[in-house]
Amino acid sequence: MAARLQQLQSKASQASQFVGKHGSTYYKQLLEQNKQYIQEPPTVEKCNLLSKQLFYTRLASIPGRTESFWKELDFVKNAWKNRKDLKVEDAGIAALFGLECFAWFCAGEIVGRGFTFTGYYP
Repeated sequence: MAARLQQLQSKASQASQFVGKHGSTYYKQLLEQNKQYIQEPPTVEKCNLLSKQLFYTRLASIPGRTESFWKELDFVKNAWKNRKDLKVEDAGIAALFGLECFAWFCAGEIVGRGFTFTGYYP
């Protein structure tokens, strides 16, 4: 166990040295590549304005998203009514989608419990 701790400390030290040596170069390069997204002047007021714009833009998009949701729901209802005409491929895709949703739910539960499979052990 002590050997693994030393190995982890060594790797952390190497990573910290790499970031110390190359971090500022990476930072400048990243800002240069994405300068079209930078708002001038970079003030707190500008950040607050952008934050409010994002929030209210998201609020304004809710009616469009709910309309899309109802269209999707109508499609599913129609497919269920005509399930006799359903192809095996479509049923397989639906089953895989349901399985994927269940798997993400299970993964979220495991993460929520702190990456334990049977719960918290004090």
